Amino acid sequence: MKNLKIEIKWAIIFATMTLLWMLIEKATGLHDTHIDKHMVYTNFIAIPAIAVYVFALLDKRKNHYHEKMTYMQGFVCGLIITLIVTILSPLTQYITSTFITPDYFQNAIAYGVSTGKTTQEAAEGYFNLENYIIQGLIGAPVMGLLTTAIVAIFTRKK
Repeated sequence: MKNLKIEIKWAIIFATMTLLWMLIEKATGLHDTHIDKHMVYTNFIAIPAIAVYVFALLDKRKNHYHEKMTYMQGFVCGLIITLIVTILSPLTQYITSTFITPDYFQNAIAYGVSTGKTTQEAAEGYFNLENYIIQGLIGAPVMGLLTTAIVAIFTRKK
């Protein structure tokens, strides 16, 4: 467990960053007043998400591998962070949907239907907690793996 201390720390930082991002989206109206812009601006979470992975792998390189880390060591570190983030994703989604922005699903359904982009039934099937938890359980490992594969290239050091 001691060897995973850095990965656990950064996975918790990642989950916290995600919740803070949701608070920012909510505060700026992307979950209600400006929901029409949500699909564009929500993608900017990639910037702090990638930054967290960079800082995590640099932390691992400095404090565990004494400034020398191979690509594979960085990749494994990132995979462990991704695994923990994936495990935490249902909890972060629950907190987001229940406490931060409980009206988001209703607002998204109403927006989708009012613009003619979807039917009521299809929107209700898509915008709900269960579906978002499933999306998180699929999306977190896919994006984490991709991010890790790239970030490990830039954080390796002989």
